[in-house]
Amino acid sequence: MAQRARIVGELGEIVGPERVLDAPSDLEHYGRDWTRQLAPDPSAVVLPATVDELQSIVRWARRSGVALVPSGGRTGLSGGAVAANGEVVVAMDRMNRILDFDAAGRLLRVQAGVVTEAVQKRAAELGLYYPVDFASRGSSQIGGNIATNAGGIKVLRYGMTRRWVAGLTVVTGAGEVLELNRGLVKNATGYDLRQLFIGSEGTLGFVVEAELELTDPPPEQQVMVLAVPGIDQLMPVFERLRRGLRLSAFEFFTDLALEQVLAHGGQAPFESRAPFYLLAEFDADEGAALACFEACADAGEVVDGVISQSHAQAAALWRLREGITEALAPRTPYKNDVSVRVGCLPVFLSRMQALFEREYPDFEVVWFGHLGDGNLHISILRPAALSAEAFLAECGRVTGLLADTLGALGGSISAEHGLGLLKKPWLDRVKSDAEIALMRALRPVFDPDGILNPGKLV
Repeated sequence: MAQRARIVGELGEIVGPERVLDAPSDLEHYGRDWTRQLAPDPSAVVLPATVDELQSIVRWARRSGVALVPSGGRTGLSGGAVAANGEVVVAMDRMNRILDFDAAGRLLRVQAGVVTEAVQKRAAELGLYYPVDFASRGSSQIGGNIATNAGGIKVLRYGMTRRWVAGLTVVTGAGEVLELNRGLVKNATGYDLRQLFIGSEGTLGFVVEAELELTDPPPEQQVMVLAVPGIDQLMPVFERLRRGLRLSAFEFFTDLALEQVLAHGGQAPFESRAPFYLLAEFDADEGAALACFEACADAGEVVDGVISQSHAQAAALWRLREGITEALAPRTPYKNDVSVRVGCLPVFLSRMQALFEREYPDFEVVWFGHLGDGNLHISILRPAALSAEAFLAECGRVTGLLADTLGALGGSISAEHGLGLLKKPWLDRVKSDAEIALMRALRPVFDPDGILNPGKLV
C-alpha cells in the first residue's frame, strides 16, 4: 500500500492529483481490455493531457522502475492492454482532440485518444471518408487502432489501419519525441519507423498524434445476406460476387452466431435457416446483385437471400453480423482471431471444422469474421458445468492445435487484435526464430529500461 501511495503522489505532482486514479473501480475498468482471462491489478491510472506530461511520466517511470501500460479504448481481445502486475496504466482519454485538417493533402491530424467514430464523423462533415471501421467504432481510440494495426469490416476494399496513417508522433520508452514521416506522400530517406510503430502494441512507445489520410466517400451501398447450405459453397459464392459486384465487405457467420444475435433482439433476415450465412456490402446495383443471387441459387450455393432496400434495412442486416460480439459477451467466450491467405480458406475451413468437431465435441463454437480478407473469429462458449480454469486450459490446448494448422498453411494466430499476453505463446508458429530474435532486439532500442507494456508481444 505504501508503494502505491508513493506512485499516486508522485504522478499527481506531474499531472495533478485529479488525473491520477486509484479507486478499485477505476483500477479494474482501466486495467483490462475485452478479455476476462486475466485479473487486472494496476497500481494507478494516470491521464496525461499533453505530450510534455507524457514525456515526464516516461522519465519518472525510468527513474522509478515502474512499468507503464498504454491504454486506449481497451477493445482488444488479446490482453494487450491488461495491467496485471502493479503497472501504471497510461490512459489517453484526455488527449482526445482533432487538431487540424490539411485540405490539399486530405490529412486529418488527431490526438491518440480520439474515438474512431469521431474521426469518421469529422471526415463526413468534410465531405470525405475514413474507411477503417468495426463494431467497436464508438469506443475504440485511434492510438489503440494504430498500436494493433486494426482491421475491421472494410479491409477487403480499403486495407488495414496501416494504409491510412500518413504520419505519427510518438513518445518512446526513452522519453524521446519522434515525428515520423510528417504526412509525406513520397519519402525515400531510409527506414520508415512510422510503420514499425504501427502494430507494435505499445512496446516501443506511445502514439500521441496521427495524421490520417481521408478519401472519397464510396458510392451508395447495398447489403445482401445469403443463406448457404454447406462449407464448400462459401468460397464459390465469394468468387461469383467478387466478379459481379464492387464489394466493400464480405462477412461470414454461422447459424449458432445468428441464434445468439436473434436472442438479443436481432431480426431474422428471412424464414429459411442454413448452417452458414454470408453478408456482402457493395456499390448499389440491384440488377447485378439479383443476377449474382440467381447464379448462386442455380448452382445450389445459396438457399435464400435478401437485398437491402433502404438504409434502415441495411443497418438491420449489418446488426446480424456486428451484434455477435455483444450477444456473446455474457458467456465470456474464449476467442481466437486468425487469418490465412484467401486462397487457402477452403482447406483451412475444412481442417478447422474437423479439428473443432474432434476436440470440442461438447462445446458450442461460434464462427464469424471477414471471409473476404481471410480473417475468422472463433468464440468458444464455456459449458455451465465446467469450471473457468478447466475451460481455459482446454481452450489453450486446442488453440495450440489450431496454431499448428495455421502454421502449416502460412497463416497467423492474430489477424487484427495483436498478440498481447494471450496469443504470445504461439508466436513461433507465425514468425521464424530469426524474426523473433530481431523483434526482441528492437525493443530495447526504443525502450532501454523495459518499462513499456512488459510481457506483451515478445
